[in-house]
Amino acid sequence: MSDDSTALAEPQLLKIDVTVEETSTCQRKVKVSVPREEIDRYYEEAVGDLMPTALLPGFRPGRAPRKLVGSKFKTELNDQIRSKLLNEALERVNEQEHLAPISEPDLDVAAVILPDDGPMTFEFSIEVRPEFEMPEWKGLSIKRPNREISDTDVEEAVNNLLRERGRLVPAKGSPKPGDLMVANLKCTDDDGKVLSHAEEMEIVVRPKLSLADAELDGFDKLVSQLKPGESVTSEISISEEAAVENLRGKTVTLEIELLDVKRFEMPEITPSLLTELGDFESADDLSEAVRKQLHNQLEWHQRKQVRQQVSASLTASASWELPPDLLRRQSQRELERSILELRRSGFDDDSIRRYVNELRQSVMASTARSLKEHFILEKIAEAESVSDSAADYEAEIKAIAAQSGESPRRVRASLERKGLMDVLRNQIIERKTI
Repeated sequence: MSDDSTALAEPQLLKIDVTVEETSTCQRKVKVSVPREEIDRYYEEAVGDLMPTALLPGFRPGRAPRKLVGSKFKTELNDQIRSKLLNEALERVNEQEHLAPISEPDLDVAAVILPDDGPMTFEFSIEVRPEFEMPEWKGLSIKRPNREISDTDVEEAVNNLLRERGRLVPAKGSPKPGDLMVANLKCTDDDGKVLSHAEEMEIVVRPKLSLADAELDGFDKLVSQLKPGESVTSEISISEEAAVENLRGKTVTLEIELLDVKRFEMPEITPSLLTELGDFESADDLSEAVRKQLHNQLEWHQRKQVRQQVSASLTASASWELPPDLLRRQSQRELERSILELRRSGFDDDSIRRYVNELRQSVMASTARSLKEHFILEKIAEAESVSDSAADYEAEIKAIAAQSGESPRRVRASLERKGLMDVLRNQIIERKTI
């Protein structure tokens, strides 16, 4: 018997008719038509699969007439065929048209109907990677900033870590950097109308106060002379991308009323505290772990500066515009990418919150810049055959787990549940490319 006669028949691919309209640089409108003959073929296959187990009154299993089975189970068959055709049609569109999607199709699944006659048709919009002329990147000179982690850096970081485990005690006088102040905040417009008001907010005194839609530089100096019961005001500019549209770009007055000041009392380094901080056997072990964490954070800053140089050199010619709707949808992914990278690099939750608040001030602009960087780096990765592997994911997840104190299995499950594995994949590719 010949090999041809024993070989399994290759599955027949679904035939579809597709038209693609470019509605913008990164968006396509896709119209799909599944011919009637393909619907009939899938119908016959579905009925054939159902025949052996179909139970109809008066017939033994598998003995009912084919036409009667099709009529009896018409609704179930139609739902099954419609779902299968829809899923396979979407796969075929991607294979045929090479769309390089960057998001899920915007498709109203419930509106897709399997007709009794004629083709099944549907349409959807999808965001795709833009086509563009690649800027010259070979031979690009990139400077990677170098600096050593000093003993002073380690000592300061250890003190910050201990301060978090310290006891808050009442403090006399004005707030100093690092103190926790309790204050009422009130924003008013030029007419004195109250725009927002927050009571008894706990704020760590730092050079910059980061709010959801605004930042205030020189915050530590502004409050340095305040006593409980006293207030101070300052003008503050609202972000151009603030949640409240009619406040975007406006300058408002922020009033800070100091209620109380608390100071962190540094705890003594004891065996129980070392265990709580991470099962360290000695203060030297703690310092060494902190040094490694600072090194990871330094690498993050280095990658950020390298990426900024790549961006300045390569995205200057990337004049194509990204649709506002795309930027709004992708902005949350950009924030998630940043948070994931910061967690991997060992930044604490407070530092991450402050960095994310800064990003939110100009989230549309930063998202546009990051997307352009990503598209360019992805093309370089393809040209250089840079790819991801299972080992890369394992290493990344272990790094995040080590910094967050969670198990790798829990970290992976969280990433998969939140749909962030593609974000992790982009990080891996971009890091290896840079």
